[in-house]
Amino acid sequence: MFNLILYKVWFFILFFFSFFFLVLGFLFVYSGGCLMLEWFLFSMNSVNVVYLIYLDWISLFFCFVVLFISSMVVIYSEVYMGSCNNNTMRFLFLVLLFVLSMLLMILSPNMISIMLGWDGLGLVSYCLIIFYMSMKSYLAGMLTCLINRLGDIGLLISISWMFSYGSWNFLFFLNYYDSYIIYMIIISSFTSSAQIPFSVWLPAAMAAPTPVSSLVHSSTLVTAGVYLLIRFYHFFYFNSYIMFFMSFMTMIMSSFCANYEFDLSKIIALSTLSQLGLMMSCLFMGLVTFSFFHLLTHAMFKSLLFLCSGIMIHMMNGNQDIRFMGSLIFSMPLTCCCFNISNLALFGMPFLSGFYSKDIILEMGSFNGMNFFSLIIMYMSLGLTSFYSIRLFFYSMIYNYKGLSMLNYSEYIGMMKLSIIFLCFFSIMFGCGFMWIMSFDMGFFLLPFDLKMMSLMMIMFGLLLGYESNNFSLTFSMYWFFLNSNMWFMYSHFYYLCNFTYYSGFNLYKSVTWGEYYGSMGLSYYLIKFSNFMQFYSMSPFKFFLMSFMIWLFFMI
Repeated sequence: MFNLILYKVWFFILFFFSFFFLVLGFLFVYSGGCLMLEWFLFSMNSVNVVYLIYLDWISLFFCFVVLFISSMVVIYSEVYMGSCNNNTMRFLFLVLLFVLSMLLMILSPNMISIMLGWDGLGLVSYCLIIFYMSMKSYLAGMLTCLINRLGDIGLLISISWMFSYGSWNFLFFLNYYDSYIIYMIIISSFTSSAQIPFSVWLPAAMAAPTPVSSLVHSSTLVTAGVYLLIRFYHFFYFNSYIMFFMSFMTMIMSSFCANYEFDLSKIIALSTLSQLGLMMSCLFMGLVTFSFFHLLTHAMFKSLLFLCSGIMIHMMNGNQDIRFMGSLIFSMPLTCCCFNISNLALFGMPFLSGFYSKDIILEMGSFNGMNFFSLIIMYMSLGLTSFYSIRLFFYSMIYNYKGLSMLNYSEYIGMMKLSIIFLCFFSIMFGCGFMWIMSFDMGFFLLPFDLKMMSLMMIMFGLLLGYESNNFSLTFSMYWFFLNSNMWFMYSHFYYLCNFTYYSGFNLYKSVTWGEYYGSMGLSYYLIKFSNFMQFYSMSPFKFFLMSFMIWLFFMI
């Protein structure tokens, strides 16, 4: 009983502070200023150690979104995790530690504090992913942790490099930093935001409990990289076609893979990956404010999507396969209504939250002279989003029920209703409200009528194609299905990759362990060969040295 009371206490604390940050954000937007607070910790010889807190409208609105979604997740977890086990309190404190790490990263302009928050996110997310303590969750947690450690390495190198600039408060030195520091931070952010080639951990992290997935994949861990790049934004360094192309490929890859996936959680995770690709490509187009706008709106409807899918999984005794669902609208009307609203917001249905951010990004890209290839890819990804959304809707809501005839699902979900109703309201209203407050709609766009209507046409085309695809049988070869259901073979060892690319002379053992031959084992083999050659060369007669000296002298002349 005490556990449940503590859940409610923390729900009220987080809920209160979220609206406190919202009001502060409105004040800072109205005044147009920012505030920097210094907290003196201690002094050692001539060094003063202070903790900096930087408050502006970006950090305050992001804190509001993180704390609001966290409060909804806490009150949701009260029912989802149950009060009859000993792990409930552990789960609550892990979630609170996760939120604290995110706030450390958001509110400070100091790289050491950002590193503490970043490391906290990585370690606590590992603890949350392995929460169920199965072999699947252990492997998923290890994969997530190792890929996020790559981002830590990049940040540590950047921190060491910043010694030469005299301060770790990066906001003052953005115009002076070497370009390689910025590129290191971009690559580190790519690991957290799961861009290609680091995309593998995001669907694997679905082994965590659903409230964790809702928090991690909507507003915290995956968006930490995007937020860091918004803070470090400098158009000269971000004007990179390679990074732009990688973001586009992430967007297309995840949309294709979601169409061939049958796990409910993984479909929603891949849709998160698609939206992260859109935010990143928006950053590399120079639309920083609109990227942040889409970050906030996406957090609202994606957390709702995860929470509704969690209720479905919870009430169906842990079933996540959409092929065993069907006609859920009759047994779970409220959950399915909220699920469909968040699904509509995801693919940009007009006048819901997702529409305002997606439409303005597409219009700004078209208006600023985006090239034809990028325009095609952007609109194609919009159509593919509606494609897998309508597929998910048909499998879970429209088709006849595929389970056992004696099962009768109910919707006695207690306080879960509160969280999904609140988030449903914000999924409808947040996009237009934030756009009017920030005056994003005051920009002048002059587009032809067909380009203006293109986004709506692509949504409708994707819906039609998704409806028709539900009646398709096996229309492609099996290699096409293997390619898309295995995330374009981005995992390390895949037998199908060898068959797909027709490697010649490969036996079964080599085809299964090809990652070792082209990875660590192959590298160590060639290093040993090279060191043996250098040893043999150093023990050779003097004439070899003389000949090599003469060759290099000739090249120098």
